[in-house]
Amino acid sequence: MAVKKVSVVIPLYNEEENIPILYEKLKEVLNKEPYDYEIIFVNDGSTDGTAKKLEEIARKDKKVKVIDFARNFGQTAAMAAGLDLATGDVIITMDGDLQNDPEDIPRLIEKIEEGYDVVSGWRKDRKDAAVSRKLPSKIANWLIGKLTGVKIHDYGCTLKAYRSEVIKRIRLYGELHRFIPALISTVTSVDKIVEIPVKHHPRIYGKSKYGISRTFKVISDLLFIWFLKKFMQKPIHFFGLLGLVLLISGIVPFTYLIALKLTGHSIGQRPLLIISVLFILAGLQMFTVGILSEILMRIYYESQNKKPYVIRRVLNLEEER
Repeated sequence: MAVKKVSVVIPLYNEEENIPILYEKLKEVLNKEPYDYEIIFVNDGSTDGTAKKLEEIARKDKKVKVIDFARNFGQTAAMAAGLDLATGDVIITMDGDLQNDPEDIPRLIEKIEEGYDVVSGWRKDRKDAAVSRKLPSKIANWLIGKLTGVKIHDYGCTLKAYRSEVIKRIRLYGELHRFIPALISTVTSVDKIVEIPVKHHPRIYGKSKYGISRTFKVISDLLFIWFLKKFMQKPIHFFGLLGLVLLISGIVPFTYLIALKLTGHSIGQRPLLIISVLFILAGLQMFTVGILSEILMRIYYESQNKKPYVIRRVLNLEEER
């Protein structure tokens, strides 16, 4: 595909010192390219002078769009707002801390023009602390790749390029911005997701908003993504299997206890009786949850007229009248 317009989406939180430098670097890079562009800054409730700096830039440059949040909603919400308002046929996302390099943008666009839907940056030579940033990131990337099947080295790198029609098919909530490639794999082929090495610079101004505590959030969000990808359209398969295992785990010892009772043994004081009954009840609950999930899934698709599939293109198909 030939790219006509690029939207650069940048979530910001307390980055007043970095904004003017980032803006100038972006202009320098984008003005050399043949496509039109827009720069979308999303101010996520900053408490420093970020809003003022953005307003000054937007007044003198119509290619700059600024979204000001009423308060801090988080990076996922800021990313979602920028994606919603982006009008380019390719959308670039990047951080506002100057650690991502705008000079990598043309390389990302080249891969999109080769036919990929997602081009993810890989901070191969990452300039961050080993224990608090690199180690948790490696663990998270390994887990995400194993559970989702989308194996890239650096999920945490915000510098990515997306075909607009693909990224706009998904919705971001909570802390899901770091899982966008995995989410996109639910609406496109994994073969359409590629990764390229990009530059990474040490932070000079401001403070990082992330630490090792983020690892626990990543794990909980990852379990949700795994369930969403595997069982979104068939939740009964997950809850039904779990319910079956629990039922068997309860029925087998319960049957054994009934046999003992029939032979004259007392079973009223046995802990196994309580455990087996609990397993049976839990299994029945899982089956009930599965049925309710199936109903909710159908309501989700049918109420919004959604389809459980995505068509990339149609060839030689004429509508019958």
